[in-house]
Amino acid sequence: MNTLEECRARIDEIDNEIVNLLNRRMEVVRRVGEIKHESNTAIYRPEREKSIIDRLTKISESTGGLLNSQAIEAVFLEIFAVARNLELPERIAYLGPEGSFTHQAAESRFGAMSDYLSLGSIDAVFKTLEAGRAKFGVVPIENSRDGVVGETLDLLGKSSVKIVAELYMPIHMAFATKAEKIHHIKRIYSKDKGFGQCREFLQEHGLDIVEHIPVESTAKAAILASKDPEAAAICSHIAAKLYGVPTLFENIEDTHNNATRFFILSDFKNGISGEDKTSILVRLKDAQKAGALVHFLEDFNNADINLSKIESRPSRDNDGFGYWFFIDFFGHIDEEKVQMLIQKHNDEVTWLGSYIKGEL
Repeated sequence: MNTLEECRARIDEIDNEIVNLLNRRMEVVRRVGEIKHESNTAIYRPEREKSIIDRLTKISESTGGLLNSQAIEAVFLEIFAVARNLELPERIAYLGPEGSFTHQAAESRFGAMSDYLSLGSIDAVFKTLEAGRAKFGVVPIENSRDGVVGETLDLLGKSSVKIVAELYMPIHMAFATKAEKIHHIKRIYSKDKGFGQCREFLQEHGLDIVEHIPVESTAKAAILASKDPEAAAICSHIAAKLYGVPTLFENIEDTHNNATRFFILSDFKNGISGEDKTSILVRLKDAQKAGALVHFLEDFNNADINLSKIESRPSRDNDGFGYWFFIDFFGHIDEEKVQMLIQKHNDEVTWLGSYIKGEL
């Protein structure tokens, strides 16, 4: 292959082979969907998808291939999403509106072809899952800068739905406007936290003195800015593009390592993958007794189970200052050492889900 035309011809030949192989794969996938439907088995199996990506990554590395694990994951996550829609189309509820960071997170796992349901609150996502109007839900659980999302934690403690996956997504803010010049801007829309995350940018450009109008989401900010030539939005790049607002500046956040952790919720249990994380809710019976929490945590240490997070929340069960604890630890609920610990505290622990640990 010495010329551009020859290279393009070879690429076309390879693409033809890829399409034929993908069609053959989807024929098998369709039969898998029939089997799962007959046995009422979950379509989305994160541990199975991870094992495929790991296996293909090893093959690529051993043969000197140009595709690294990130590239393979990017390609095959979309293939998995298409396959799931052929197996059994499922609806995904998420905290909207369209173009929000949660929508972006949902599409990163379920692909562009899925049936998405935009909802106005985290509570609505939980209720939609509980009523069976959607199979999966995507909600934020914490941000690296602003901490946990209390509403999600509280609802996990009351709901029957389970955590089946987690994912981390970098959060980058764009400054979008239809104004011809920056000094024409009289108001800026964004989610309340958006202003705080971009304080330095606003000060540097003299935009800290114009009117700041908090709205329920950065996507809503883009919608409002699209209708107001004297306004701007601090929003995601995808929201600015979706609602036709030109992006004047990108990546305007004060810290560029800002990320949000999301939970994918559903009604099934994952199998053990070997790289799992488990979330539990703990209500200590003797919470007012000195050392109650310390003694509980010592059991994790004695069982050689590593905690990755502990967060307290007001219990709201009684008057005063009662608390319960949200805990993440490495391991799967079905592992023997985990089972032994959980059984010891059976009356105090609520299992929220076991899932493959996400990566930043």
